[in-house]
Amino acid sequence: MAKVLVIDDDRMICDALMELIRNIGHEADYASTVQEGLEKNLSEEFDVVFLDIRLPDGNGLDILPQLRELPIPPEVIILTGLGDPDGAELAIRNGAWDYLQKPLSPKKILLPLQRVLKYRDTLRNEGNNQFSLKRCGIVGSGPAITHALERLGAAAHSDASLLLTGETGTGKELFARALHENSKRSRGPFVIVDCASIPANLLESTLFGHVKGAFTGADRSSCGLVLEAHGGTLFLDEIGEMPLPLQKKLLRVLQERKYRQVGGSQEVSSNFRLVAATHRDLNEMVQKDLFRNDLLYRLGAMTINLPVLRDRKEDLGELTQHFARYICEKNSIPPKKFSDDFMEVLARYDWPGNIRELVNVLENAMISAYGHTELFANHLPERTRIAMLKHDLVSNDDSYFNTGLAEIQTEQCATLPSYKEYRGHVLEQADKSYFTRLMEASCWDIERACTISGLRKSRVYDQLKQYGIEKE
Repeated sequence: MAKVLVIDDDRMICDALMELIRNIGHEADYASTVQEGLEKNLSEEFDVVFLDIRLPDGNGLDILPQLRELPIPPEVIILTGLGDPDGAELAIRNGAWDYLQKPLSPKKILLPLQRVLKYRDTLRNEGNNQFSLKRCGIVGSGPAITHALERLGAAAHSDASLLLTGETGTGKELFARALHENSKRSRGPFVIVDCASIPANLLESTLFGHVKGAFTGADRSSCGLVLEAHGGTLFLDEIGEMPLPLQKKLLRVLQERKYRQVGGSQEVSSNFRLVAATHRDLNEMVQKDLFRNDLLYRLGAMTINLPVLRDRKEDLGELTQHFARYICEKNSIPPKKFSDDFMEVLARYDWPGNIRELVNVLENAMISAYGHTELFANHLPERTRIAMLKHDLVSNDDSYFNTGLAEIQTEQCATLPSYKEYRGHVLEQADKSYFTRLMEASCWDIERACTISGLRKSRVYDQLKQYGIEKE
């Protein structure tokens, strides 16, 4: 017998779903808000959660990551009255089992429910039979990276092509290598091809090889990297950069596992598994005729979207410690500790370059603080602190407007102030916030604060005095 929770603010829907669930022999309960639903999941173990998106106290999608963090997370079936493709994509990426649009018929509910319960039974029966995944350097234990690793474990059991998507620096090559090491091809070669770094006119011969004399400069034959990957895994990084004519040839290779080398007349065969990666939107490229639709179908037999660092900041401490050990060993640097303000700046920064940027920032900071045992925020590169400060100020622009107006309205019994009063109030709040953050970012170094702000020392001192900004 399974336990099912319905989270919906429509009591009629809750009653109908609970009756349907109980009629097929399972337990059912309901919650009418996001908070109540989360509390029930924390206190009880549910197999399935039917989750409405629009709830009185928030968006149901917001608690998906928290549900996935539970020791035994439930399978979530999303309910919505609106057909929202972006919402559906977000739900699936966050681990939802299905996405159902209201109105709901018994048939529409029963089919996914029966399937998900069968899946839960399978998980229970398999129990400890699941193999231990070799992480191969993948660090983190938050819900986003855990979900990606679960997908990797499932992909490792098959021999199907895999597409890795995500921003630059999220670790696509690391995931490709981990897939290879956890697959039945682990004893074979792992061959990397960076499609973005090889000139288009050389990419074909690099991949498929060439015979002697096939073109000017081909003074000897080359077997090509596709043949080198025989029995193993071929990793095509940045496949979105591959020219269209070469995409057609790659598609045929994936279909038939045979091809001709450049200038050759005989067919060559290679048995390899393809893992491709890109930071580009291949679906958008298909719409613009920059990427072949049929090749995209072949590549995407399985797809893993790697999470960006700004969405997995709960892993920052673990990542920082891991890379710090690596950097110390590589550069023969004594071990370092990290101050609270150092870690605070890392947590506030948005990391547009993801893991790759984090490694570079840490290496820069640790080398610049070679003789220090503990790193502080002022050891971080100036560009990182400046970028973090500017982002904070830009992101708070709207809040200055809204909170500033709200405060004045409350003080004046909800009467709208004059433009001059409002403008003065908002600018005063903005200035105070700016100079407070400026001094934090510059670690209370006046020279550095002047460099960042472009102001004279006298102006900085005046502002600090005016707003009573002092170092704690």
